[in-house]
Amino acid sequence: MAEDLSQQLQDQIGRLRQMQTQLQMVEQQRQQVEIRLKEVEEALEELGKVGEKTPIYKSVGNILIKAKGKKEVVEELNSTKESLELRKTTLMKQEGRLREKLAELQSKVENAMNLATGKVSG
Repeated sequence: MAEDLSQQLQDQIGRLRQMQTQLQMVEQQRQQVEIRLKEVEEALEELGKVGEKTPIYKSVGNILIKAKGKKEVVEELNSTKESLELRKTTLMKQEGRLREKLAELQSKVENAMNLATGKVSG
């Protein structure tokens, strides 16, 4: 019975570590999306300062291509911004759910460890 509990506890600790790693990955993804979103917002802000006739270039891979016009680039950036905001919201929800599950599992592991140490010493 003690071995079963020990194995069960080890499994829970393993799941806890996996969940912590998963949470870190989701946090990193969210941070990357936030950085990209900030870049897009700054680009939109700068585009708001230039006139319609100002030549605008956009990056495509490793090259810059002259855009057809300001309106085209603004529409493209607004679309990208919308997608990034949606992705950020999704990641934040996922992060919240993971944090809840992690706290719950952490509590279970702590309780199991307390019971295991209580049984050994008592």
